[in-house]
Amino acid sequence: MLTDDFGREVTGVRVSLTDRCNFDCVYCHNEGLGDTRGPMDPRENEMSADDVVRFLEVAAEFGVDAVKFTGGEPMLRQDLEEIIARTPDSMEVSLTTNGTFLPGRAEALLEAGLERVNVSQDALDREAFAAVTQSGAYDRVLEGVDAALEAGLDPVKLNMVVFEKTAGYVPGMVEHVAENDGLQLQLIEYMPELTGKPEWAIDIQRVHDWLAERADEIQHREMHDRKRYWIGGPKGEGGMVEIVDPVENPTFCANCHRVRVTHEGYLKGCLNRNDDLKSMGEMTKPEIREAFREVVANRVPYYGEYMVRNGDGEWEINDEYVDTYADVDA
Repeated sequence: MLTDDFGREVTGVRVSLTDRCNFDCVYCHNEGLGDTRGPMDPRENEMSADDVVRFLEVAAEFGVDAVKFTGGEPMLRQDLEEIIARTPDSMEVSLTTNGTFLPGRAEALLEAGLERVNVSQDALDREAFAAVTQSGAYDRVLEGVDAALEAGLDPVKLNMVVFEKTAGYVPGMVEHVAENDGLQLQLIEYMPELTGKPEWAIDIQRVHDWLAERADEIQHREMHDRKRYWIGGPKGEGGMVEIVDPVENPTFCANCHRVRVTHEGYLKGCLNRNDDLKSMGEMTKPEIREAFREVVANRVPYYGEYMVRNGDGEWEINDEYVDTYADVDA
């Protein structure tokens, strides 16, 4: 297993299969690359199924035991089931999707080897959902969640980005997962450094405090420095709500064990950075191995190393690190 200079073993990878999407969410950062989405038709720059599988086989050589397929919307890939079926058996396979294509495909995904699914659902309100996603697919997403549950892909984790436009719908979503078996909720802190619009950000601690007052049990996950709140019953009985709060959180970054892969076949050591993108060339196994080792070696915690606090307590880019990295790259 590869370990970076900060002692973090790389145990998981997130692989973007496309930057195409049938939604146009106002908070989208496209795996940190910015809004690069193009036409809906398949694109020549997307990694082929063979490329993806070849990368995963190399990652498995290094002890990576989990892969999450993302996008864009990964279910726009008609070969998704093939890719999952060909993923090394040693890897846990999960998927992040907007859910609109799960009806009719959920069972095939399960049979191919998919183990877990996250579905983006930012509100239990049709108008609010349409405003955030800029789509009219509210009912289709609900059908997709039901299809995943019926296929046996439970628990289904609902992803909700918490910011000015969705914060008022958090109580309803929490109640929803507490009352429906097989659902969990992941509240994701809005990241203005990737999406702009800092005025949309809210104090995520307020959400923590609100949940803490209502939780029957609170669990702390040390690996990711996350808290899980069990609402409507203790662990295993109530609904599970987890908060992902990476913004200005050095502890979160210090516990990151994941490398990302863009749809074009570039390795990415950190969600927030694009100055460390590393091409895997023609995607031969020797090239992939070399690139993977290099990206892991160059990983740093975003907050606490790449970003440091100045004399006023504000976060700013660590010029010393950037200059050192530029010298290595030159």
